[in-house]
Amino acid sequence: MKDQKLLLDARSLHFILHRLACQLIENHGDFSNVALIGLQPRGSFLLSRLREILQNDYHVSNLDTGLLDITFYRDDFRRGDSPLKANSTQIDFLIEDKKVVIVDDVLYTGRSIRAALTALQSFGRPSSVELLTLIDRRFSRHLPIQPDYNGRQVDAIDGQKVKVHWKENFGEDAVYLIKTEA
Repeated sequence: MKDQKLLLDARSLHFILHRLACQLIENHGDFSNVALIGLQPRGSFLLSRLREILQNDYHVSNLDTGLLDITFYRDDFRRGDSPLKANSTQIDFLIEDKKVVIVDDVLYTGRSIRAALTALQSFGRPSSVELLTLIDRRFSRHLPIQPDYNGRQVDAIDGQKVKVHWKENFGEDAVYLIKTEA
């Protein structure tokens, strides 16, 4: 049985996305030496929305964006009953000496971000790396990783899952806290 609670509706999500975009502009100006990298698969939706807002609403024209698949860098890669299915990496520029912002929807244990840091090394050595997340599950961390940009903190416990719905794949923009029972 699953119970769900609405954490963010479309309107709240809209405001948070614009706030995150403004924070990026404040810290990175014209984005001339910055790359936004979305983690596949769920960070890609957040990256797409941020790119759209930055380009259309704030007229940022110099924006390098890419998608990073971390499947084979994960520490749980061989632990499941079935093999993991990889997504595609789409980074058509070097990140050498760039400021990289990793973009993901939910920061949970920090293991995905650790894998992303390792995977990024294949594309060069950035001058700095920052983390942008829509949701920070702050009491679930296994590694000392914290977001630099954060849409909302959620105090979720074991047995609860944060689920981000985007119009593109669920037909609505919303974030839910789902209670799962064994």
